Amino acid sequence: MTTTTAKGPPVPLSDEEISKLLALTKRADSVELKLTVPETRSGFRSAAAALGIDPLDAQIRQVFFFDTPDLLLNQHGVVARARRSQGRVDDSVIKLRPVVPDELPAALRKLPEFNVEVDVLPGGYVCSASFKAKLGRTDVRAASQGQRPLRKLFTKGQLAFFAQHAPEGIELDKLSILGPMNVLKLKFEPVGFPRELVAELWLYPDGSRILELSTKCKPSEAFQVAAETRAFLTDKGVDLTGEQQTKTASALTFFAEELRRA
Repeated sequence: MTTTTAKGPPVPLSDEEISKLLALTKRADSVELKLTVPETRSGFRSAAAALGIDPLDAQIRQVFFFDTPDLLLNQHGVVARARRSQGRVDDSVIKLRPVVPDELPAALRKLPEFNVEVDVLPGGYVCSASFKAKLGRTDVRAASQGQRPLRKLFTKGQLAFFAQHAPEGIELDKLSILGPMNVLKLKFEPVGFPRELVAELWLYPDGSRILELSTKCKPSEAFQVAAETRAFLTDKGVDLTGEQQTKTASALTFFAEELRRA
């Protein structure tokens, strides 16, 4: 279900893992291909210049995670998150990973706000289930300032999904707020590439950054799109060999350590 790589350059998937990935994508709703660009002196700048990225076109976001100081939820594969987005309503999500698509209730799979997606990155992949909800424009800010219970950021369906998969005794209102993480997100269509790419720059309070490039596609298109995207990025000189980082795991670890120090 999940393939991870040690620190260093990503290791190509074996034939067996590729076969498993192919079978997994056929049972998912969507596939997202991701790449972390190495944070070198020129890595971000050269990638932005090569792809024609204009940071002034980016949308500002704030992402808040909810977990225990020792990340007990994350250890059980559960992610509770809320987000503020410039010019848009707030939203929240309860995510579970890894999952086996066929083991999820059929009633959930039919909901428009429920999605099963396979994230694929160099050297690894994971299948997750996301239960999303739209909120008002001030709900997340109010909750982050203690003016609104955290549970009010989630629907009844989300709360039931959380209760089913979270460790026993964990209550949303008692979780720590981890964040916010300030994010710049830009959707764009590079010249010479027929698909939309998404660039997300996650800005950590200590000055470190993670730049992720991604594109979504239908499960039936995954391998073709992956090959086309890899060829395009390689031709543009984007480094595909750097250590891959998952945004959520990195953010949770950073803020949990910050919380423990405080």
